[in-house]
Amino acid sequence: MTTYNISKSFQWQGKITDKVAQVCRMFGLTADRFAERQVVHSCRLDINDGDVVFITGPSGAGKTVLLKELEKSFPASDRVNLAGLKLPSDKALIDCIEGDLLTGLRLLSAAGLSDCLCILNQPANLSEGQKYRFRLAMALAAGGKFIFADEFCSNLDRITAMVISHNVHKFAKRTGTTFILASSHKDIMLDLAPDVLVIKELSGPTEVIYKRKRR
Repeated sequence: MTTYNISKSFQWQGKITDKVAQVCRMFGLTADRFAERQVVHSCRLDINDGDVVFITGPSGAGKTVLLKELEKSFPASDRVNLAGLKLPSDKALIDCIEGDLLTGLRLLSAAGLSDCLCILNQPANLSEGQKYRFRLAMALAAGGKFIFADEFCSNLDRITAMVISHNVHKFAKRTGTTFILASSHKDIMLDLAPDVLVIKELSGPTEVIYKRKRR
C-alpha cells in the first residue's frame, strides 16, 4: 500500500472591475478579500495494487484537478491515460491490439466492443462512444500498472457504462492493474465497486471512503 498526498491551490488572477466589485458586495465579500482567496484541492489516499479509485462529485468541484495531480505521482512509464492515446488510422481494431487473436477479442469485449463489424472496422469510422471504448481497450492492452480516465464512461449510454464498469473491476482484480477514474455519474458505482471512493464537493473538505479498512 502506498500513501499519496495531493494538494493543488489556485489563486484568483482577475482584475477588480466595477462589476466584479459589485458582485463581491452582493455576496458580502470585500474585493481585497476575494482577490486574496485561494481555492485548495487536497486529499490523502492509501492505494493498493489492483484498487479501483473513483473520484466523483458535481461538475466544477475539482475532480479533474485531483486526478491530474494524482497522475503526476506515478512514473510516466507505469501509467496510461485514455485522453493521451492516439487512435491508429489504417488498421482494423483487432489488428491494433498486440498479442494473439483471443487476447485481442477479450480486451475489446471488456471495453464493450464485441460486434463483429465494429471489430473489423477502422478507428476513424467509429462513433465517439465507440472511440472512447476502443481507447479503453488500448489502455488495457498497454500493460501499464496504472490507468487514468477522466469523465469515465460519461458519453456512453448508462447500460453500457455499467457493463464496462463491471468489466473494469474484474480486470483490476485479475491483473493487479490500478484504475484511477473520475466522473460525476454515480449510477456506475454498484458495478464499478470502487475500493477507494473520493467524494469532491463544491465546498468543504474532500471525503475519502475505503471499501476495506486500510492498515
